[in-house]
Amino acid sequence: MIEVDGSEGEGGGQMLRTAVALSALTGHEVKVHGIRSNRANPGLQPQHLCAVNGVAKMCEARVKGASVGSSELEFSPGKVNAGRFRLSVGTAGSVTLVLQACMLASALSPGESRFEVLGGTNVRWSPPIDFYDRALFPYLERMGARARLTERARGFYPEGGGRAVTSWHPPESYAPFSILERGPLKGISGCVFVQGLPSHIGKRMGEVVRKHFLEAKVRLDDDVTQGASKGAGLLLVADYGTCWLCGDSLGERGVLAEEVGERAAEALMGEMRSPATLDVHSADQLLPYMCLATGPCSFLVREATGHLYAQAEMVRKFLGARVAFTEMNGATRVDVQPSHTYS
Repeated sequence: MIEVDGSEGEGGGQMLRTAVALSALTGHEVKVHGIRSNRANPGLQPQHLCAVNGVAKMCEARVKGASVGSSELEFSPGKVNAGRFRLSVGTAGSVTLVLQACMLASALSPGESRFEVLGGTNVRWSPPIDFYDRALFPYLERMGARARLTERARGFYPEGGGRAVTSWHPPESYAPFSILERGPLKGISGCVFVQGLPSHIGKRMGEVVRKHFLEAKVRLDDDVTQGASKGAGLLLVADYGTCWLCGDSLGERGVLAEEVGERAAEALMGEMRSPATLDVHSADQLLPYMCLATGPCSFLVREATGHLYAQAEMVRKFLGARVAFTEMNGATRVDVQPSHTYS
């Protein structure tokens, strides 16, 4: 049984989600202790429990400690099966982080799976559903997978009410993924979303973004909806042809629309000022898939975050992969050497 200290690294829910997903992927039993022990509300929370139960359902796992507040969990997986799965966080907890665990768990399974996840699609401390649709899924498709977001209803904190339906078809083998140079900037695209609020909020956010990128071709889609919860925000994508970088921002009560737009623009410019070929969020999401590739992978990231180092430790434990970090001028080079000793 592989043991994981959930308080190490970034010390949050990602250690748990990745441990459970890789346990299902490889067939290795895992015990995670100290789950989120450094957080203000330690232990399993509803969104973490939803991810665990979702992966357990996919592989008919035996699970001990799967309850809200639990600081220790044992996971004994069976064979992962493709299928149709409906999962509800029950709160505004992150839809994308539940989806992250389920997709990775089935990354080597033949056939297509369909995940319907209910909860928060655009919430703090997690990737927005727009990031999966516009960045992560295209990168996975470049590696040979097929991923499609087919239906969506937005959900914001605290009411939630979001819904995302994802079709996921892993490839027979993952193509190596190596990008160490960006091409010229082709343009900036993105999505400005507003739900249950006046539409001028989205227009004001978009105007700020366009002022920041006067010399670039900017194309922003407006998504104005009604739903169970209210919220607003935007995702921006800088397209370099060989790669793309993302920046996002989520509206908050009492924060002007202009400031939300400013935050998103600053987040994207922070990535663009570096020589990065993957933004910090794409890097830690894609790393486990690179460790399944048929050859070495490499990329540049503006900053090797705690999440990325935690992912590197997890893929070493479960997959035997080697991940090397080399500090460069303005970026970190990451080299991934898959081992396939798990198969």
